[in-house]
Amino acid sequence: MAPLVTLKSVASRAGVSYQTVSKVLNGQIQVAPETRERILKAAEELGYRPNQIARNMRTQRSLMIGYSWLPTSPNQINQILDQFLTSMAYEAEAAGYHLLPFPFRNGHVDDYRELIDTGRVDGFVISSVEYDDLRVSLLMERKFPFVAFGRSNSGWDFPYVDVDGAGGLRKATGYLIKQGHRRIGALAWPEDSRVGNDRIAGFFEILQSAGLEVDPRWIERGEGTFEFGYQASRRLLGLPLDERPTALVAMSDTMAIGGIHAAREHQLEVGRDIAIIGFDDAPMSQYLFPPLTTIRQPIREAGRKCVEVLVSLMKGEEPAEKHVLLSPSLITRSSA
Repeated sequence: MAPLVTLKSVASRAGVSYQTVSKVLNGQIQVAPETRERILKAAEELGYRPNQIARNMRTQRSLMIGYSWLPTSPNQINQILDQFLTSMAYEAEAAGYHLLPFPFRNGHVDDYRELIDTGRVDGFVISSVEYDDLRVSLLMERKFPFVAFGRSNSGWDFPYVDVDGAGGLRKATGYLIKQGHRRIGALAWPEDSRVGNDRIAGFFEILQSAGLEVDPRWIERGEGTFEFGYQASRRLLGLPLDERPTALVAMSDTMAIGGIHAAREHQLEVGRDIAIIGFDDAPMSQYLFPPLTTIRQPIREAGRKCVEVLVSLMKGEEPAEKHVLLSPSLITRSSA
């Protein structure tokens, strides 16, 4: 086993005190350029690595960011979550932190209390944020650094990064109106879904501004699964020909894919006989037949921003932006 390289070893090689080596390597003092160069060269030649655990104990910092999300069912792949998590990991590493991911058990915040009380994390990023979110209220009460990917109750003031879901649906629905569609249906999420309500609000806003009425039969609400999208679209397409929607907007690509399958069952050519638009621009969307028109979330930017805001808060600084609302974009393909 190689001998342990200590600060005193580096100090001896560089010809200075070990206190000077410690302060130079931690950026605590300024020394003559040649002295600094001598210390850095000695540390590199000896292969010195700081004892991070001991350093963390002295600074009372774990250099860990806790991240929790509400897991989907095991048979669903969440590619958007993967992109978000990857983006955060890169940004955290660049800032000198690591991620501690753990699933959120809906209605339980004991994990958060334990991680705070044991000092195992310096801050949290939370996603799958809903109304009356217990995590948000706890972290606000404890005054512990956190950033939410998503908003919650309108009266709660906390740091968040979010995607403008209403704006995304305005773009999608407005695009369909410009194409001449007047009967536009929606595959929506349940009424208690905060994200779902944000998105469907944009749908109603643009239809109202265009002077178009929405038949209640054209709005289907349910979970964001392929099966729901398929069954809901079958019901919509089963309406009389002159009463059924000529276009559908879905709150997720997965629901939209269910709609595409239902349209095929009705012998409809998607993109010609019926237009379908999804939301997310999941990687597989461009490879479908036909390729799916969808709303692309700037998900990597969202992950980067969450960590950027949180790092400022963990340092005790005021972030440049406390409330970040990112604009999604419409990606037009053959399905619409």
